[in-house]
Amino acid sequence: MRRRDLFRLPLLAAVPAGDGLTRGAYSSPKPFWDRGHRLDEYGINAVFVHSGSITGELIRRARAEGARVFAEFAAWNGSSAPPEALPVGADGRPSPKQAWFQGICPTYEPFLEARLAALEKLVTTHELDGVWLDYLHWHAQFEDPEPGLPETCFNASCVERFRGDTGVRAAGPGEILARYDGQWRDWRCSLVIDFARRCRAVLARHAPRALLGNYHCAWRDDEHGGARRRVLGLDVAGLDQAFDVLSPMVYHGRSGRPVEWVRQNIEWWSGHTHQARIWPIVQAYEVPAAEFEAALRGGLAGGASGVMMFTLGAVAEDPAKLAVLKRVYG
Repeated sequence: MRRRDLFRLPLLAAVPAGDGLTRGAYSSPKPFWDRGHRLDEYGINAVFVHSGSITGELIRRARAEGARVFAEFAAWNGSSAPPEALPVGADGRPSPKQAWFQGICPTYEPFLEARLAALEKLVTTHELDGVWLDYLHWHAQFEDPEPGLPETCFNASCVERFRGDTGVRAAGPGEILARYDGQWRDWRCSLVIDFARRCRAVLARHAPRALLGNYHCAWRDDEHGGARRRVLGLDVAGLDQAFDVLSPMVYHGRSGRPVEWVRQNIEWWSGHTHQARIWPIVQAYEVPAAEFEAALRGGLAGGASGVMMFTLGAVAEDPAKLAVLKRVYG
C-alpha cells in the first residue's frame, strides 16, 4: 500500500465503553504521566509493563485511572545466561546471537527453574491482573525483514531428551533432521507448551485469578516457509490451549510489511484459535500517525477482543498519535 492510500482506509467509530474490549498500552506509563496525561482520559483500560519496572505506586495509580496491570515476563531470553545455557547448532557449535536476540537451550533445567523462581517472586510481590510471557520460543530472530532462523538446539541434553521423550534412536543432528524431522518439530513445540504449563502452575498456586498471556511471532503458516512452527517451535493449537490470551506481535514497520498485514494476520489468527482471546500488540514507534491508526484498527480485526500498542511512550510524545488514541479508544 502506498503511504498516501492510508488516508483512504475506512475509519471505524471509536470503540464504545462497556463493550469488554481491552484497550491496552505497553511500557511504563511514567513518560505518559509526566506529560500530564491520565490513562482514562485516553480510554486506556490496561497497561502492560516490563516486570522490572512494576512498583506498588504504578499499580495503585493505574488502577485509580481505571486500568488493569499486566506484567511482561522474559521467558527464554539468554542475554545474561551462562554459556552452558546457550543453544547449540547442528554443527555442534554454540549458535550465534541473531541480530539483538540471544535464545537459550530449552532443556537446560537450571535456567528454566531460575525463571520459574523469578516468576513466583513477581506474582507474590505484586498483585497483578496477569502475566505475559515474552521470548518464549526457540533461538531465532523474527522481528526483522530478513529473520535469522538457525537450526537449534543439538546439545547433549536436547538430543537425549528428544530420544527419551519420543523413543527415537537417532545418532545425532544429521540423522534427526534427515529421518525424524517431523518428530523433531513436534517435540520442539511440546517444550514451549510444557514451559507455559509450568508457568501456569506458578500462577495457580500464587495468583489464581491472574491471566496468562503470550507475546509471540505473528506469522501465518504460509509465511517464511512455516518457520513460526518449524524453527520457533510455536504451534497454534498448542498455544491456543496453553494461554488465556495470545498477543501476536504485528510490528509491520519493523518487519518491513505494509500496514494492511496487521489486519490480514489478525484475521488469520482469529480464524485458527478457539479458546484463547486475541489481543495483538501493534507498532506505534517510528511510524507516522496514519499508519499507527491503521495498525491499531487492524489489530481489532477478526475476533480480537483487545489491542495494545508498543510503546505508550512513543504515543505520549506525539500529539498526532495521542489524537489517534482518542479516536480509536474513545
